Amino acid sequence: MNENNITYIEFFNQVRASIADGTFAKLTLAKTVGKPELQNIYVKTIVEDNILKLSMTYKIYTTEKQELVKICKLDDLEAELIPHINNPFLSALLFTTEADITMKLNKKRVASIIEQPATFKNADVNLLDFLKK
Repeated sequence: MNENNITYIEFFNQVRASIADGTFAKLTLAKTVGKPELQNIYVKTIVEDNILKLSMTYKIYTTEKQELVKICKLDDLEAELIPHINNPFLSALLFTTEADITMKLNKKRVASIIEQPATFKNADVNLLDFLKK
């Protein structure tokens, strides 16, 4: 297992932990190389049939702005997002109520994680409602 895989696992474990403990606000894939059509992916929680799932909004810019929304299970988080890391995204930002955790790829495509003070004071409202039940 290479260094990036370990970093990816660590990052996604932090995403899962923030969902489990109710501090998750949102997850964003950003910072693209060049001008790909897919510019961002925004991840929030959603509750369907009393099951906590993820709503992934793909921001696509062709001749006009488009949004593709995909609902997936928590178990599919990595499978859905990892293929987009490094192609085209160089950063994944996890916003929690405790910290902003950023996984970045440098020019040599080596992943690292940095933590900064939290941007969001409140967790994702759908997550909080779900955890209250």
